[in-house]
Amino acid sequence: MGTACVNGRITALAALLLSLSVSGCATSSADSSLMDARAQVQAPSKTSAYPQVEDLPPDREMPALTADERLKLKKELTAARDRQTAAAKARAAAQAGQPANPSVQH
Repeated sequence: MGTACVNGRITALAALLLSLSVSGCATSSADSSLMDARAQVQAPSKTSAYPQVEDLPPDREMPALTADERLKLKKELTAARDRQTAAAKARAAAQAGQPANPSVQH
């Protein structure tokens, strides 16, 4: 009798919980239906802070840099690279003449 009584109570409790959860989904007012709910949902706005993946920017009327500007920029970048390379070599040569840790004196 104990097992049958417990099983009956569990079954009744499960049925009650199931009916409560299902009844929550089925509630609607007299002037509303499931089809009206879809019509009432606002469509997401088309504007966003970020462009969509498939949206490409319009073609430029003029190139970003002319051929002369590209050549000038290339020369400037090459000169900057050469200056930095020379400065790095000078620092390496200066450090090679000094002890590994100049703060420690014997």
